[in-house]
Amino acid sequence: MTELRRTDTGSRLIKASAETIYRALVDPEAVTSWRPPQGMRAEILAFEPREGGTFRMAFIYEDAGSHGKTSDNADVFEGRFVELVPNRRVVEVIEFESDDPAFAGAMRIVTTLEPVAGDTWVTVSCEDVPPGISEDDHREGIASSLANLAAFTES
Repeated sequence: MTELRRTDTGSRLIKASAETIYRALVDPEAVTSWRPPQGMRAEILAFEPREGGTFRMAFIYEDAGSHGKTSDNADVFEGRFVELVPNRRVVEVIEFESDDPAFAGAMRIVTTLEPVAGDTWVTVSCEDVPPGISEDDHREGIASSLANLAAFTES
């Protein structure tokens, strides 16, 4: 029997244009600023923002007591850009580097940008979430990343 994987979603109205937000989604320096949730920092190890392009990054926990998916203090993941529709949509597929089977498998991340009266409604939908990722923690992480994206693009 195949285990059902879940989808976690978060949305936020960001007071910036879809063009500004899209640039932040595909620029590696911007990604290091907004993508890691609160309590983490990012290191970009590879980043090719084109359809079929690959990326590899690490989220490093700032709290020494945290336990990462890959090592004691880090979540390392790699993926590829499946679809890039400028100012509208980014689709990525990622896999965590982990010996724990609870974090195995590909997770699809779909980010959509919908213009709303000069602002942008941003929705992040994570499909096929590995069971090792707590639903509450993941939703909190998505909300934190969206807050970071808003702070980065609204300034």
